[in-house]
Amino acid sequence: MNQEVTDFIEALKEAWHKEVTVSLREVVHQAIPNVHERIQYKKPHFLKNGKYAAAISIAKETVSFTIFNCSELTFPGGMFDGPPERKTLKLRKGETFDSEQLVSLLSQASSSL
Repeated sequence: MNQEVTDFIEALKEAWHKEVTVSLREVVHQAIPNVHERIQYKKPHFLKNGKYAAAISIAKETVSFTIFNCSELTFPGGMFDGPPERKTLKLRKGETFDSEQLVSLLSQASSSL
């Protein structure tokens, strides 16, 4: 785990932002063994073999989780937005997500990286 990413999470002001971000980070580590983490463009990015696999963005009302390299995947309807090559899940305070489903989607998307 990258200390810069840990510091980013710890600096988040809203408790729910921290909780969701920690959970999403765990999803990434389950899906991609030996993932490389870094802060880029003021948000956590997760890379496999030097290529973007996922990113987490924090906004006032949402925590967004973007999965890259997913043109070949089928995503559940209504949950994800974005063009075919990258899909974003936007979570609001109190909303939950299916960790196993996200691990599966991210694992499949990053398998060719």
